[in-house]
Amino acid sequence: MPTARNIALTVHELEAGEFYWVLMEAVEDTPGETSHVYMPLEAAHEPYATYSNALVAGVAVMRRLFGADGKGG
Repeated sequence: MPTARNIALTVHELEAGEFYWVLMEAVEDTPGETSHVYMPLEAAHEPYATYSNALVAGVAVMRRLFGADGKGG
């Protein structure tokens, strides 16, 4: 059974009207802690015109990497 991974998806607007999705993975997971340190895992190479388009594209990448049930990769 694959180990659960702590993956975060965020969207950044680096320039006005240019949105990029970024997948990040927690690199420190201390039991009892409420904050984590994340490192970039994957990121969009080209901008999207809207936040929602970038978010949907990021979710699609997550599904491709980890499967629809989150157990891939």
